[in-house]
Amino acid sequence: MSQGANRFWLRPPLMLGRGLVRLAAAAGRGWRAAPADRRGPLLVLAAGTAVLLAVVPYGPPAGGLLLLAAALAAGWRDRTGPPGVRPPAEGDEERLQTLYESLVPYFAPPGPPAGGEPPPEAMYLLGGGWERGIEEYAFGLDDRLARLLIRYPGHFPDGDPQARDRVERLLAAKTGGDRELRFRWDEERNRLEMTVPGPLPAGICAQRFIMAPGELVLGFTDTEAVDRLVPVAADGEAEPVHAAPVVWRTGPRSPAPHLLAVGPSGSGTTSLLRSVTLQALRDGEVLLIDGGGAGEFGCFTGRRGVLSVESSPSGARAALEWAARETGRRLLEVSRARQAGGPQRAVRPLWIVLDRPSLLGHPARPDGSPGAQQLLEVPLRYGRAARVTVAVAEDCAAWEELSEAVRTAPGARVVLGSMPAAEIRFVLDGPLPSAPPPVLPPGRGYARLGPDRAVRLQVPATPDPQDDTASETQRRAVRALLPEPVLSLDRRSPAPETTGIDPS
Repeated sequence: MSQGANRFWLRPPLMLGRGLVRLAAAAGRGWRAAPADRRGPLLVLAAGTAVLLAVVPYGPPAGGLLLLAAALAAGWRDRTGPPGVRPPAEGDEERLQTLYESLVPYFAPPGPPAGGEPPPEAMYLLGGGWERGIEEYAFGLDDRLARLLIRYPGHFPDGDPQARDRVERLLAAKTGGDRELRFRWDEERNRLEMTVPGPLPAGICAQRFIMAPGELVLGFTDTEAVDRLVPVAADGEAEPVHAAPVVWRTGPRSPAPHLLAVGPSGSGTTSLLRSVTLQALRDGEVLLIDGGGAGEFGCFTGRRGVLSVESSPSGARAALEWAARETGRRLLEVSRARQAGGPQRAVRPLWIVLDRPSLLGHPARPDGSPGAQQLLEVPLRYGRAARVTVAVAEDCAAWEELSEAVRTAPGARVVLGSMPAAEIRFVLDGPLPSAPPPVLPPGRGYARLGPDRAVRLQVPATPDPQDDTASETQRRAVRALLPEPVLSLDRRSPAPETTGIDPS
């Protein structure tokens, strides 16, 4: 008989033995995980089942056949798991035991009175087995934990954010601190699930997204986080791919009419404002203010729909003064039209895009006149009804230099780049969908729109067309989206509308 035939006849006994071992291990885990007050009824149930099989005709053979079938099914079942997960290997239990012991100080029962020993049925205690608290696990192809399901005791304060943070930081350090991890706390069942989220869509640059009027795409996120997909062109893909957009709805009915983006230098906040400006110019007018004075918005100068591009403190102040007056004028027109009961005059949306307002000077000027940031209070407070939208980006190091209105009024929040998790939660005013890694690439971060939950975000690449360090494909895409110049040689182009502000 050949060697292959010998291996074939050895497979059924091996599967049977492997299945019996797995069933015995599952029974042991269930017995150790069961509370002490339930172990007695379990023994009575098992004894009653054995007696019933012994009394019923053909009971013992039927029970044996059922056990063999269950063992064969357990031995046949592949333990390799989903794609990207490797089968169990030698040394996994030792690593799980180390992880379990590191969780003991957080989940151990309170100290017993008079220095007594903790109850032996405690879920987490020194010397206990990892099967007490770890219910499911899976290792990825990189030999690190890709999924972990932990059962924690009921006395753990899972409603305390600080207590959760301590456990999440520990798990991140023990399972790979350079990765982005997602934690789901099931407070009803006392379960904590740790998974590794998949990568966000990459290679998407600025383009015309299929959106309704008043809707803008801030970036793209996980498919399960939103309820719609849009076709987009991605680098390296011949055909359009479907991605999950983070849609920001603006206008009088928007729950988040203004935007605040925060991040360290080089995180992509200016690129986000550039993407917002390109989309806003489809049906609105934009007033651009570059507080950094580096000419990041120079490509918009003289374009149709761009009222002005200011880079100096004096020019920014004059533009914001005009914006405050224009907001009041629009609000007065809306109020009169509603009181008269007639149709409101259609006006184009007005956008105020401001980058690095902290560099425009102190909010309160020495002479007592309002500073540049204080001039934003009128558009921020009354812009919703007047169809005036404000989008501000600031460096996270200058957060304290922002005025109270700029920090609190915008309902749409975006945080990009590498920042501590506590600071990201503070800016977003809500929990995060995942624990951020120590380093994030430019354009990566989190977004929270109004009362919705925060989601992961990847901003489409929108570089300055004059930036030689950027990809030529991305710069070409931005140039294709720019409106035509106002002083166009095409005689058929309509004359620019009167805005009340000198574009120079």
